Amino acid sequence: MSLEKAIARLNHAQPVLEPGHVWLAGAGPGDPGCLTLDVLSALDQADALVHDALVSEEIIAVASQAEKFYVGKRGGRLSIPQDEINGILVRLAKEGRKVVRLKGGHPLVFARGGEEALALAAQNIPFRVLSGVTSAFGGLASAGIPATMRGVNGAIILATGFAAVSDDRPDWAALARTGQPIVIYMGMAHMADTVEALCAGGLSDDTPAAFVENATLSNERTVVATLGTLVETAAREKVVSPALIVIGRIVSLREKLR
Repeated sequence: MSLEKAIARLNHAQPVLEPGHVWLAGAGPGDPGCLTLDVLSALDQADALVHDALVSEEIIAVASQAEKFYVGKRGGRLSIPQDEINGILVRLAKEGRKVVRLKGGHPLVFARGGEEALALAAQNIPFRVLSGVTSAFGGLASAGIPATMRGVNGAIILATGFAAVSDDRPDWAALARTGQPIVIYMGMAHMADTVEALCAGGLSDDTPAAFVENATLSNERTVVATLGTLVETAAREKVVSPALIVIGRIVSLREKLR
């Protein structure tokens, strides 16, 4: 059966993107196969695409008819302030454009989609959130690491390692005391401080850990370490962003499941 026929059998009515509306959409962790049908439909309807740095050229190309606005943010590099991005979305909507704001992963998971939604709501601009596969769960699955496993963990923690303000910074010691696996987004820049805080909170330095670099893409790489060797392993293996940091016993299951 062709993909078109399979989709047709779903009998799913795709929502219509109206002029003056903004859809906050998640592109998933990178592999185009992780796109949802609603996001694909949005890309096909948009006449203005406001996209992040981690969205692949292949996915951007789906919206061939749309004018592109690059607003990517990368740690340690000069980038467009969030208030300016909010202003672009508001301006485009008020011009009567059909706007898709496309982000890697899920638009409301460490992606500032909530801030953009608040800005749109304040201007009475209609918006919709289109879910995407989170980078954490898509990346773990691609790397062969189960997010949860009976008898191993009853919860999983998603945390940011690069908080915008000090109040956003996780209490690493408190998270360490839960004993639950932690997946850290944007954690490379402050990794040494994070490791120190987790160990200070009681997490053993021999806790299994891993980096998942370029999750779900053709150049994906998983580098296994322990909490205590994360920093030296990253340097030795030349791990670069974008990379998830995974800490917990779920990492040790990877070898059995490969």
